[in-house]
Amino acid sequence: MIRYARAADHAAIAEIVEQAFGRPDEAGLVARLREAGDVLFELVSETNGQLDGHILFSRLWADRAELFAALAPLAVRPESQRAGVGGALVRSGLESAREFGAHGVLVLGDPAYYPRFGFAAETAAQVRSPFSGGPAFMALALEAGAFDAPLSVAYPDAFSV
Repeated sequence: MIRYARAADHAAIAEIVEQAFGRPDEAGLVARLREAGDVLFELVSETNGQLDGHILFSRLWADRAELFAALAPLAVRPESQRAGVGGALVRSGLESAREFGAHGVLVLGDPAYYPRFGFAAETAAQVRSPFSGGPAFMALALEAGAFDAPLSVAYPDAFSV
């Protein structure tokens, strides 16, 4: 079951994120985003009463009025990986991003994974950000034309630590 994260989930989320990445950096990113109020929303995957996955979307500051979001991080417990948990979180997260009014989503991630959801480095070609360039920086338009014109975005400060 995919649902919005609650404050009571935070300790389990930190554990999932640290296990998934094998280091505390991304769990620290999640905590800093929360502390700064930069989280757009978080979702968790729950199986048999236990959390096994987490995804976070944060607000980006763009040089236009439209809302753009960053997907980071996506984490699944190692024992639950390759079972569809991550995919379910991404699909639900993109639907929630649409409901929140996001025109597009950016991700810095595995170029072998995210294209299956529609993300493409080519779509991000006109986006200027600290992470621009290279195959890992990808975008997905949730509204037609969201990335057709040049776009500059600033990420929350939590990403620059």
